[in-house]
Amino acid sequence: MRPSRPAVLAILVVVPAAITWVVLRAAYLSLPVLPWTAVPTLLLLALGEAFTGFNLLRRIRRKPGSDLKPVEPIVAARMAALGKASAHAAAVLAGIFGGFALSLGDNLDKSTPRQDFFVSGSTFLAALVLVGAAFFLEYACRVPKDPDDDHRDHGVSRA
Repeated sequence: MRPSRPAVLAILVVVPAAITWVVLRAAYLSLPVLPWTAVPTLLLLALGEAFTGFNLLRRIRRKPGSDLKPVEPIVAARMAALGKASAHAAAVLAGIFGGFALSLGDNLDKSTPRQDFFVSGSTFLAALVLVGAAFFLEYACRVPKDPDDDHRDHGVSRA
Protein backbone atom coordinates (compact mmCIF):
# COMPACT_ATOMS: atom_id res chain seq x y z
CA MET A 1 0.00 0.00 0.00
CA ARG A 2 1.36 3.41 -0.94
CA PRO A 3 0.88 6.49 1.23
CA SER A 4 -1.85 8.94 0.27
CA ARG A 5 -0.71 11.82 -1.87
CA PRO A 6 -2.07 15.33 -1.33
CA ALA A 7 -2.68 15.75 -5.07
CA VAL A 8 -4.99 12.72 -5.14
CA LEU A 9 -6.85 14.04 -2.11
CA ALA A 10 -7.23 17.43 -3.80
CA ILE A 11 -8.67 15.77 -6.90
CA LEU A 12 -11.07 13.84 -4.65
CA VAL A 13 -12.30 17.18 -3.31
CA VAL A 14 -12.49 19.14 -6.57
CA VAL A 15 -14.23 16.60 -8.83
CA PRO A 16 -17.17 15.84 -6.47
CA ALA A 17 -17.48 19.57 -5.74
CA ALA A 18 -17.87 20.34 -9.44
CA ILE A 19 -20.36 17.51 -9.96
CA THR A 20 -22.39 18.55 -6.92
CA TRP A 21 -22.40 22.17 -8.04
CA VAL A 22 -23.74 21.21 -11.47
CA VAL A 23 -26.41 18.87 -10.09
CA LEU A 24 -27.63 21.29 -7.43
CA ARG A 25 -28.05 24.13 -9.90
CA ALA A 26 -30.92 22.11 -11.38
CA ALA A 27 -32.25 20.08 -8.45
CA TYR A 28 -31.86 22.14 -5.25
CA LEU A 29 -35.53 23.03 -4.85
CA SER A 30 -36.58 19.37 -4.64
CA LEU A 31 -34.17 18.52 -1.77
CA PRO A 32 -34.99 18.55 1.97
CA VAL A 33 -33.11 20.78 4.42
CA LEU A 34 -29.58 19.55 5.21
CA PRO A 35 -29.16 17.98 8.68
CA TRP A 36 -26.41 19.43 10.88
CA THR A 37 -25.54 16.04 12.43
CA ALA A 38 -22.66 15.32 10.05
CA VAL A 39 -20.55 18.08 11.61
CA PRO A 40 -20.16 16.57 15.11
CA THR A 41 -19.86 13.08 13.65
CA LEU A 42 -16.96 14.03 11.40
CA LEU A 43 -15.29 16.00 14.19
CA LEU A 44 -15.56 13.05 16.60
CA LEU A 45 -14.06 10.76 13.97
CA ALA A 46 -11.23 13.26 13.45
CA LEU A 47 -10.61 13.43 17.20
CA GLY A 48 -10.47 9.64 17.45
CA GLU A 49 -8.11 9.29 14.52
CA ALA A 50 -5.83 12.08 15.74
CA PHE A 51 -5.69 10.54 19.23
CA THR A 52 -4.93 7.13 17.76
CA GLY A 53 -2.26 8.67 15.53
CA PHE A 54 -0.51 10.36 18.44
CA ASN A 55 -0.62 7.14 20.46
CA LEU A 56 0.75 5.04 17.60
CA LEU A 57 3.41 7.61 16.77
CA ARG A 58 4.73 7.49 20.34
CA ARG A 59 4.64 3.68 20.41
CA ILE A 60 6.25 3.13 17.00
CA ARG A 61 9.03 5.70 17.51
CA ARG A 62 9.68 4.75 21.12
CA LYS A 63 12.84 5.89 22.77
CA PRO A 64 15.15 3.42 24.54
CA GLY A 65 13.99 2.90 28.08
CA SER A 66 10.36 3.87 27.49
CA ASP A 67 7.68 1.65 29.00
CA LEU A 68 5.32 1.74 26.00
CA LYS A 69 4.44 -1.59 24.46
CA PRO A 70 5.59 -2.04 20.87
CA VAL A 71 2.95 -2.04 18.15
CA GLU A 72 2.15 -5.29 16.39
CA PRO A 73 2.85 -4.97 12.65
CA ILE A 74 -0.69 -6.04 11.71
CA VAL A 75 -2.13 -3.29 13.93
CA ALA A 76 0.03 -0.66 12.26
CA ALA A 77 -0.98 -1.95 8.82
CA ARG A 78 -4.68 -1.87 9.73
CA MET A 79 -4.44 1.63 11.15
CA ALA A 80 -2.59 2.83 8.03
CA ALA A 81 -5.37 1.34 5.89
CA LEU A 82 -7.97 3.03 8.09
CA GLY A 83 -6.16 6.35 7.74
CA LYS A 84 -5.96 6.07 3.96
CA ALA A 85 -9.61 5.03 3.60
CA SER A 86 -10.77 7.78 5.94
CA ALA A 87 -8.73 10.42 4.14
CA HIS A 88 -10.18 9.45 0.77
CA ALA A 89 -13.77 9.18 2.02
CA ALA A 90 -13.55 12.48 3.90
CA ALA A 91 -12.07 14.18 0.82
CA VAL A 92 -15.06 13.05 -1.25
CA LEU A 93 -17.44 14.27 1.49
CA ALA A 94 -15.60 17.60 1.60
CA GLY A 95 -16.03 17.90 -2.15
CA ILE A 96 -19.74 17.15 -2.02
CA PHE A 97 -20.45 19.62 0.76
CA GLY A 98 -18.06 22.19 -0.70
CA GLY A 99 -19.93 21.99 -3.99
CA PHE A 100 -23.18 22.31 -2.07
CA ALA A 101 -21.94 25.49 -0.37
CA LEU A 102 -20.65 26.91 -3.65
CA SER A 103 -23.98 26.36 -5.37
CA LEU A 104 -25.83 28.17 -2.57
CA GLY A 105 -23.47 31.13 -2.38
CA ASP A 106 -25.67 33.40 -4.46
CA ASN A 107 -28.95 32.61 -2.61
CA LEU A 108 -28.04 33.79 0.88
CA ASP A 109 -30.92 36.28 0.99
CA LYS A 110 -33.44 33.41 1.54
CA SER A 111 -33.58 31.62 4.89
CA THR A 112 -33.51 27.96 3.80
CA PRO A 113 -30.59 28.30 1.34
CA ARG A 114 -28.73 30.40 3.94
CA GLN A 115 -29.20 27.69 6.57
CA ASP A 116 -28.11 24.99 4.10
CA PHE A 117 -25.11 27.11 3.15
CA PHE A 118 -23.89 27.31 6.75
CA VAL A 119 -24.55 23.62 7.38
CA SER A 120 -22.77 22.58 4.18
CA GLY A 121 -19.88 24.96 4.85
CA SER A 122 -19.48 23.63 8.40
CA THR A 123 -19.62 20.05 7.14
CA PHE A 124 -17.02 20.91 4.49
CA LEU A 125 -14.67 22.24 7.18
CA ALA A 126 -15.30 19.24 9.46
CA ALA A 127 -14.53 16.89 6.57
CA LEU A 128 -11.26 18.74 5.92
CA VAL A 129 -10.35 18.32 9.60
CA LEU A 130 -11.01 14.58 9.22
CA VAL A 131 -8.82 14.49 6.10
CA GLY A 132 -5.98 16.03 8.12
CA ALA A 133 -6.43 13.66 11.06
CA ALA A 134 -6.61 10.63 8.77
CA PHE A 135 -3.53 11.78 6.86
CA PHE A 136 -1.72 12.12 10.20
CA LEU A 137 -2.84 8.64 11.29
CA GLU A 138 -1.47 7.21 8.08
CA TYR A 139 1.80 9.10 8.60
CA ALA A 140 2.08 7.89 12.20
CA CYS A 141 2.02 4.26 11.06
CA ARG A 142 5.14 4.58 8.91
CA VAL A 143 8.19 2.67 10.02
CA PRO A 144 10.92 5.09 11.09
CA LYS A 145 14.14 5.11 9.09
CA ASP A 146 17.05 3.29 10.66
CA PRO A 147 19.92 5.75 11.27
CA ASP A 148 22.41 3.02 10.36
CA ASP A 149 20.98 2.87 6.81
CA ASP A 150 22.24 6.37 6.06
CA HIS A 151 25.78 5.48 7.17
CA ARG A 152 25.84 2.25 5.13
CA ASP A 153 24.65 3.94 1.92
CA HIS A 154 27.33 6.68 1.90
CA GLY A 155 30.18 4.36 0.98
CA VAL A 156 28.26 2.28 -1.58
CA SER A 157 28.80 2.92 -5.27
CA ARG A 158 25.71 2.92 -7.48
CA ALA A 159 27.60 1.91 -10.63
